[in-house]
Amino acid sequence: MGGRQHQLEFRFLAEPTDVNYGGKVHGGAVMKWIDQAGYAAAVGWSGHYSVTVAVGGIRFLAPVRIGDLVTVSARLVHTGTSSMQFVVEVRAREPVADAAQARLCTQCVIVFVALDGVEGRPVPVPAWTPRDDAEHR
Repeated sequence: MGGRQHQLEFRFLAEPTDVNYGGKVHGGAVMKWIDQAGYAAAVGWSGHYSVTVAVGGIRFLAPVRIGDLVTVSARLVHTGTSSMQFVVEVRAREPVADAAQARLCTQCVIVFVALDGVEGRPVPVPAWTPRDDAEHR
């Protein structure tokens, strides 16, 4: 793998500025978090500036509440010539709760393409190969 990172996690507290009219974090804020984590993962894998080209199968399964400790995890699951697909999961829990109590709130697949810094054209990314049964799944 050459030291390339194929997964990462962001952790932070959901803030009152993220709230919708129903008192929960609004979907737009969650989608922004997904894009930010995906971008960081794509750059970490490819070593290049990357852009979002697709988000698929986004499912909002449970609300994120203000003050929740949020974990956004991005895991590389496929590479193409210049593209990278990541599974992203958003989990949340009360900060005093055990990590095992985190609830899955949102999940999706997000696709990025690596670009060169001059022309903005797609550039090849390192191939990713699953190493074990869990990564194959």
